Amino acid sequence: MYSSRGDRIMVAFIYVFLTVFSLSTLYPFLNAIAISLNEGLDTAKGGITLWPRSFTLENYEVVFQDERLMSGFIISVLRTVVGTISAILATAIFAYGMTKRELMGRKFYMLMCIFTMYFSGGLIPTFLLIRNLGMFNSFWVYIFPSLIGVWNMIIFRTFFQGLPQGLEESAKIDGCGNWGTLFRIVLPLSGPVIATLSLFTAVGHWNEWFIASIYISKEELLPIQTILKQILASNIVSEQTANLDAAAQAHMAQAKTVTSKSLSMATMMVATIPIVLVYPFVQKYFVKGVLVGSLKE
Repeated sequence: MYSSRGDRIMVAFIYVFLTVFSLSTLYPFLNAIAISLNEGLDTAKGGITLWPRSFTLENYEVVFQDERLMSGFIISVLRTVVGTISAILATAIFAYGMTKRELMGRKFYMLMCIFTMYFSGGLIPTFLLIRNLGMFNSFWVYIFPSLIGVWNMIIFRTFFQGLPQGLEESAKIDGCGNWGTLFRIVLPLSGPVIATLSLFTAVGHWNEWFIASIYISKEELLPIQTILKQILASNIVSEQTANLDAAAQAHMAQAKTVTSKSLSMATMMVATIPIVLVYPFVQKYFVKGVLVGSLKE
């Protein structure tokens, strides 16, 4: 298959490099899983690598009995689902409008969109705007400020421009307006780019914790990532246990082996695994979706 000795050496080097790189990427994740499944006191002795030395589920029992963490998990799920669907829909509608050459001021709108990619209003003006809009301590602060993504809009726009013009012309002959053409013709043909951008948007919503730390003071509206950040920022066991509810504190008192580190790792796994499980279902759309949405002949 490979004609020269140099080609074989290069291929062998690539395989070795990718293997080492993959292992170095996976190791921290696997180590965190092992610690979360290991007794906390035993973990404190050190030496836990890829497999728990003293297997236990007590760390996860404490996590799942903490109503605060479960409430944060629900908020994260709702935020990810509602935020992803609304953002993809709004961005696709905006991008479709930007493909229309007859749109007055189209270049000006595009310039304004690109301007926001380089400059923002700043934290204090944004905070004042969010407060004046009544979204402080509101679930919708997770949704509306990130409704339109300029980069996603550009990818959508380029993809839409690459579709055959005859499709829209045929739809118009059949009596479809712009809305009918978008929802009946354009979006059904945009599966790869929708799947790819939906995943990127969902991951962004799921992993984001900063917005809640600024605009949310009600504990019941905090997503699990912000709660996890608070837990990881607490290096003292008493600080972490003080934030647990009564049931979780009682269970942790009975579970003599649960420690600060083991509890943190278990919480991190609960916050990470759900979004990781999404990747296999849309992985096949990655390259196709992004490339098709980024290139135009």
